[in-house]
Amino acid sequence: MNRVEYAIKTLVPRQEMTGADRTWARQYQVDDILRYSRSSQETGIKRGEYTRVVGVDAQKNLVTVVRADGSEQTYDPRRQMGVIAYRAQEKAFSVGDRIQFTSPDNELKIANRELGIVEEFGADGRMRLKLDGGRSVAIDPEQHPHIDHGYAMTSYSSQGQTAERVLVHVDTELGAKDLLNNRMAYVAISRGQNDAQVFTNNAGKLADVLARDVSHMSALEPQIGITQPAQDIAKALHSELSLGAELGISL
Repeated sequence: MNRVEYAIKTLVPRQEMTGADRTWARQYQVDDILRYSRSSQETGIKRGEYTRVVGVDAQKNLVTVVRADGSEQTYDPRRQMGVIAYRAQEKAFSVGDRIQFTSPDNELKIANRELGIVEEFGADGRMRLKLDGGRSVAIDPEQHPHIDHGYAMTSYSSQGQTAERVLVHVDTELGAKDLLNNRMAYVAISRGQNDAQVFTNNAGKLADVLARDVSHMSALEPQIGITQPAQDIAKALHSELSLGAELGISL
């Protein structure tokens, strides 16, 4: 049976951008798609609006965006809160594919990172999806571009979800070093109900990377429930490490 693929333009979040990053122009890139969850009287940009970045002045800390009506707006990102940055990508989907939503949709009552399966593509271009919760929904990808393949997700996105088995990919040479720490290890590995396997490029560095403590003294109490299990997982990794690149941990 031939696999029929449908090319769909999607918006994928720039996961490497933290809340603090969004206040600095140098963190933005030309052609980033920005979505605003807050209105601003200063810029005139409304809640729910989308813009595209067309210019970045890192020295003056200014970002220039083009709005849906074609007008351009230049502003200091420190003055515009509630911004999420995306990159536009064309992805191929087929019937039977696992998908995930990369943004909540209040109209359809869909949560961020909710998962489902593609049931069919209509002649009008709409996708019919069967959500993991049991509901069926139909979406127009042009109006709801916040979808992605649902076979893998970031550790941050997996919070609150569980699976019988999880496969965790850890690149010890990741440029954003702050993303690799004991909290990430705890969240990612504890998603698995029965089994977790860690795949890495460097087994020798893995335990040290995942043992990094990112808790802060000013927030010590709220972190106790996360940090201690994370440290326990890091210790377990030390004892489980072998010369291979695949590590299996029974939970």
